[in-house]
Amino acid sequence: MSSRRINDMKNVLCDQLWAKTAPNFEVYFMHRGVKRRGSSRYDITIIPPRLLGKEFAKTKGHEHLGNCGELYITLKGRAIYLLQKYQNNKIEDVYAIKANKGGVVIIPPQYGHFTINPSRKEELKTANWLDERSRHDYDIIDKKQGACYYYTTKGWIKNKNYKKVPALRFEKPLKSAPRDLSFLRG
Repeated sequence: MSSRRINDMKNVLCDQLWAKTAPNFEVYFMHRGVKRRGSSRYDITIIPPRLLGKEFAKTKGHEHLGNCGELYITLKGRAIYLLQKYQNNKIEDVYAIKANKGGVVIIPPQYGHFTINPSRKEELKTANWLDERSRHDYDIIDKKQGACYYYTTKGWIKNKNYKKVPALRFEKPLKSAPRDLSFLRG
């Protein structure tokens, strides 16, 4: 098991004033390689209920380089998956998917994605399948101080470090996971 701490995430948080003096606690926990199927890896992520300043707890977020996708399943609690496509120095698409226990989300290739626990009381537990050979990229997310939107106690807030951001749209999760995971490899 590994974890991501506040010091790992300070530069992607909405509330930078809070981040400057925040204690270095563990924000979320990752169990990598719980199962394997060929080159596909199954991981578990646990995000405790808490606020990061005025923002709800979340993962740091990343993009997959190349044409690899990813599959997420909400195992416990409620999740918001935020997906954004950054190309040609701008956000071309952004949407959020709210998923309860059992909800399935497919992350398309070349989309940055973040998992948010929108609860102050309930732990969020998610699983994901991805190709172990896929490479993660954090550069744009680090450079732009997180996603193009933050989910806060006052709702969605645009990240001012992105010049032009499309309106946030909402999609529904799938009810079940596909059996064929070949899309993970692109």
